[in-house]
Amino acid sequence: MNRILFREQPVTPSKVVCVGRNYVAHAKELNNEVPTSPVIFIKPNSAISGELQAGTDEPLHYEGEIALLIMDGVIAGVAFGLDLTRRELQSTLKQKGLPWERAKGFDGSAVFSDFVALDDPLESLRLQLDINEQRVQEGGCGEMIFKPAFLIEAIGHDFTLEDGDIIMTGTPNGVGAFQRGDRFLGQVLAGDRLLVSRQWTAR
Repeated sequence: MNRILFREQPVTPSKVVCVGRNYVAHAKELNNEVPTSPVIFIKPNSAISGELQAGTDEPLHYEGEIALLIMDGVIAGVAFGLDLTRRELQSTLKQKGLPWERAKGFDGSAVFSDFVALDDPLESLRLQLDINEQRVQEGGCGEMIFKPAFLIEAIGHDFTLEDGDIIMTGTPNGVGAFQRGDRFLGQVLAGDRLLVSRQWTAR
């Protein structure tokens, strides 16, 4: 089973619960309807990775996200996460009305920084993603359609959130393809204060 680090200690999530289309601008950039209820899908533990792999058969798309760690039924930690997507395959599956798992839940598709304790108000959280020293994504809880507290309640109606489970809260606009050698810097801030950051070079 794959693990993440929380307060420098290993934790084994049973699953990653992802929220799609949670920023209006991102929904529009992919020509999707703005949802009236959360769009939820699951990545298995086998998708979790600390390394960033580029696509081989088809380009992968990056989606930077604020990732929340659940412990004892509450949000205990926060990290920067990358939801990697096989966009061409996803589009084909969507056109056929089929599930997204092959495009979203493949091995290595959930990439995380370390998780740190969350002592700041959720409303203050925001993310920044730079690729090759260029800012490509920025957004935060204030712009989310469905806020974290609502998401926990909505997810809990269908899925038991166990200790170590991760919620990926959606991505702002600015997603796109990347290739081997691209340099990523993902950060989560509380207001202007940096909480956690991680650098990757796509392999």
